[in-house]
Amino acid sequence: MNSALPQEMQRHTYAIMDRVEDTHWWFVGRRAILESFLKDIVAKLAIPDAELRILDVGCGTGANLEMLSQFGSAEGVDVSDEALEFCRKKDLKVQKGLAETLPFEDGTFDITTALDVIEHLDDDVAGLKEMFRVTKTGGYSLFFVPAFMWLWGVQDDISNHRIRYTKKQIVERIEKAGYKVERATYANFTFFTPVLAGRTIMRLTGIKPESENNINVSALNGLFGKVFSAERFILNKMDFPFGVSIVVVARKDV
Repeated sequence: MNSALPQEMQRHTYAIMDRVEDTHWWFVGRRAILESFLKDIVAKLAIPDAELRILDVGCGTGANLEMLSQFGSAEGVDVSDEALEFCRKKDLKVQKGLAETLPFEDGTFDITTALDVIEHLDDDVAGLKEMFRVTKTGGYSLFFVPAFMWLWGVQDDISNHRIRYTKKQIVERIEKAGYKVERATYANFTFFTPVLAGRTIMRLTGIKPESENNINVSALNGLFGKVFSAERFILNKMDFPFGVSIVVVARKDV
């Protein structure tokens, strides 16, 4: 059965996400890295920021959408009524929709993003083709996906993930959708070993927290966020050979 974007996460997950994504080191670090990639994309497009139209596919509870809004007119789409309600409380422009049947005309957006979304889809290529369709010719898409099936953990289960990708796998799927991939790199190598160790321990002991987003060392949260965010400076100069996630920048040439 093909269903689309994304299969809803377990209901409690949205409330946890909304509570922690402004401050939790992982969300803070991810946004800093994504913001760095977006600045490069905006520079390549050479369109005044105020005129850029941006779509966040699978916008969740809206923290990424708030970040995207600094680059232009940003709006989001998500399958979850609960997630959309969190966004509306923040006065964000959102609507309900599926990744495989996005409710927009062809070539509507200068930039489209799918940030930890594609891995939710039963048919990821179909979702990618829809993003390609609604992106303007010459426009860009930014993707962020989890890496390596052997890093599978509790968060993958409660988020209803279908897969964790290798860089080769996600690039092949994005190219199959019609894109030209300009850059693909692993990210979050800083916490690769701790994440692997933590998930291995949980697998061996059977410990299953309500959400991995609840697992945090409050006293070190700020430090962890700064360390993770600092990866953007290295990523500006080189690609990482491994990491917990993968970032892909792709262009619609035709």
